Amino acid sequence: MRILVVALAAVSAFGTASAVSSPAAAREFPYCMQGKDAGYPGDCQYRNYAECKATASGRGEDCAINPRFAYSQPNRAWR
Repeated sequence: MRILVVALAAVSAFGTASAVSSPAAAREFPYCMQGKDAGYPGDCQYRNYAECKATASGRGEDCAINPRFAYSQPNRAWR
């Protein structure tokens, strides 16, 4: 009986780990938190500047435009 419980727990743990480790959707957000701890380009998971600044507040970090997001957009001014 103990072997059955251990085997069931192992299968359950493997199933949970494989579900959690699925790849995230590739998405570039427009703002990055940058600084000593975050580095460059930094933590780029912010949808707007205010959200980034709120997270950076009190941490000695600042926010800037995500260079990967900025350069991936077509420049419409040159048409």
